[in-house]
Amino acid sequence: MPLSTFEQLFDEADKSRNLVPVAAIGGADVTVLQALRSALDRGWIAPIVTGREADIRRVAADCACSLDGFTIIDAKEPASAAVAEVRAGRARLLMKGQVATPALMRAVLQADSGLRTNRTICQVVLMEFSTQRRSFLLADTGICIKPTLAQKRDILGSAGEIAHALGADPARVAVMAASESVTEAMPETLDAAELQRLGEQEAFPGCVVQGPLSFDLAYAADAGDKKSIGGAVVGAADVMLFPDLSSANLTVKAIMYTADCQFGGVLCGAACPIVFMSRADSTRTRLNSLALALRASSER
Repeated sequence: MPLSTFEQLFDEADKSRNLVPVAAIGGADVTVLQALRSALDRGWIAPIVTGREADIRRVAADCACSLDGFTIIDAKEPASAAVAEVRAGRARLLMKGQVATPALMRAVLQADSGLRTNRTICQVVLMEFSTQRRSFLLADTGICIKPTLAQKRDILGSAGEIAHALGADPARVAVMAASESVTEAMPETLDAAELQRLGEQEAFPGCVVQGPLSFDLAYAADAGDKKSIGGAVVGAADVMLFPDLSSANLTVKAIMYTADCQFGGVLCGAACPIVFMSRADSTRTRLNSLALALRASSER
């Protein structure tokens, strides 16, 4: 079964009208405020915005964005203020606005005041190609620089959960590498083979895990035919699990800027889903990410 489309996620959020409280970190940005305004008007969320109030109101006035229905928290440390809203139960989701990732992660990972869990925090991005009627998840595209095997297990588990929330049953997971051959010269292929072995032992419920697989094998069935490589995941990956941040981030940004696609991202592994993409994102991408996080939140 194909993953839910962004249109389906939007329709579901439109119908729910739950007004989920979302704490947005760093709200003095046009696209952040416009996305929050649109989501509020559609009945998705109740926005809580942290940052310097004067700057937030100035940006809102400049772009003619009404702040009716917004809660604004004037804060010198907007990430800590937003995390405190989640810990107090006044917000169910976080949203990354105009804040650097290190500042966000410091607040989330604080031992006594953050949202740390025993799971690895990672970014999962949903890519959708409407003309091809194809979509898949990529992880980790934003946090773990060189994940260990244990961290890859966590990342795979989180991405699998998102895939399940989007309707994949089972979730077909490709453990990515530059080659489909297992060799000690490429340690990531050893990890991929081990993750496949663990998957065969049902370490990842509801997932079919195959690796190592190169991008062409994970994406295109004819590549498997040409290379005489089969398997349930070949040409049909719902999830692509990358060996490191460089390969994942370069791949996802290359697709974003060269392909006709939609995308949105969420951080998994914290005490709540975190709407998470680049500070350079458009209003539509922020809405995509919100819709994805709302679906992920509803499955918790």
